[in-house]
Amino acid sequence: QVQLVESGGGLVQAGGSLRLSCTASGRTFSSYAMGWFRQAPGKEREFVAAISRSGESTSYTDSVKGRFTISRDNAKNTVYLQMNSLKPEDTAVYYCAAGPMYSNNYRVYTYWGQGTQVTVSS
Repeated sequence: QVQLVESGGGLVQAGGSLRLSCTASGRTFSSYAMGWFRQAPGKEREFVAAISRSGESTSYTDSVKGRFTISRDNAKNTVYLQMNSLKPEDTAVYYCAAGPMYSNNYRVYTYWGQGTQVTVSS
């Protein structure tokens, strides 16, 4: 069992930055690939970024490439999402997820956090 707790969301003006953190319980964090997803009101859950177990491989949805960076610190059981040049369309609840496979498909992920709200004002 893995429990995930996100933090770092908030209200920011367009062009600003936020760093989301997701800390996992347990001793097996490094055995999981990690992903960030988001869901805006009235929209489906959307893939944002993923990182492999070692951190060597990362992937992003096109709309955040060059603006967002996913990273992980296995010693701290934490995955991060650095978000720069934020836009109003980035407004959503952001969720971190852990799974056995590095993927952009939410069905692959087994464990989910409770989500953290990110609001970008224009």
